Amino acid sequence: MKLATTLLLALAALPALAAETAPLLAIPGKVLFESKLDTPLPATWKAAKGKWEIVDGALSGAELPADKHGAVLRMTGTIPDFIIEYEFKFEGAKTTSLSINAVKDHMSRINITPNAVTLRRDDNDHEGPDKAVTYAVFPVKFEPGTWHKVRMEMVGDTLLGQVDDLTASARSMTSPPGAATPSSPPPKPPPASPAPASPSTSATSPSTKPPSTPPGKT
Repeated sequence: MKLATTLLLALAALPALAAETAPLLAIPGKVLFESKLDTPLPATWKAAKGKWEIVDGALSGAELPADKHGAVLRMTGTIPDFIIEYEFKFEGAKTTSLSINAVKDHMSRINITPNAVTLRRDDNDHEGPDKAVTYAVFPVKFEPGTWHKVRMEMVGDTLLGQVDDLTASARSMTSPPGAATPSSPPPKPPPASPAPASPSTSATSPSTKPPSTPPGKT
């Protein structure tokens, strides 16, 4: 069975935003990447798994049976403190995620299924003493064919994730379970030094497009 899979939309440290889309954590800065995802992506984006193509004016990924893994699209290189924003929709897919990777492995992610939104920290090196931590889980009901907005902000070791109106924040990527604050983001911290990270998306969910009211820069 062909599964429509992941997405990636807007990637940036946004310089200027309307009040309704103002950053919840990060301080806007230089735009790193902006695209409507209606044309092929530049060479800095790599399709690690699956089939990626433009369908009906939006970027769509499909899992390939031979991969035995959800489709994955990655932006190579590193980024500093950031804001990432994009939109997605399910059309038969089971899950999709926005994953931030460090040198060895996944560092943090927003995982989305038609029934739940999860914000978590991953065990980056699998060598201890840190362990994977789930910060927040929201029950949802996402119907096929409906667009939803995803937003992730990171400053130093502080992470904030948002899907539509659901928001959770981890004040420290090393803090224990329970440190997340669903629905109420933390106060804005001072700018932090750049943290090497690279974004990727993977899952089994289709079509992605930029926010319907794009912050102008993503």
